[in-house]
Amino acid sequence: MPRQQPRRPRRPAPPPAACPCGTSVRYEACCAPLHRGEAAAKTPAELMRSRFTAFARRDEAYLLRTWHPRTRPPRVEFDPAMRWTGLDIEETTDGTAFHTTGTVTFRARYTDGGRPDTLHERSRFERVDGAWVYVDGDFID
Repeated sequence: MPRQQPRRPRRPAPPPAACPCGTSVRYEACCAPLHRGEAAAKTPAELMRSRFTAFARRDEAYLLRTWHPRTRPPRVEFDPAMRWTGLDIEETTDGTAFHTTGTVTFRARYTDGGRPDTLHERSRFERVDGAWVYVDGDFID
């Protein structure tokens, strides 16, 4: 009688990764609909989160599409040694359905050539044709 190989226990599939923007929601249910143009950010903070994720995923098209026309660069240069690793929203001002401008103060964590660092910025956002877009930002610290 042939000898049966013992069965290896099946490893469960890893859970889908949380979105890079810092929520506990999967990317597909969080920032992906915004990146694909299926939804629009409702607040500057939501746009900031989706733009952070776009930097982490190197989604140049989304970054350019959500950049104010008067401050938008011709292209986005991604440093291959840089990896965005986390985002903390510290403060938001204005940016509700009743505003046309808003700000988001945040800390974005990254590694550059394996060395950890942080970007601390206060970003400005405006509505253009009803959609929130990134205007510019001031570095803090």
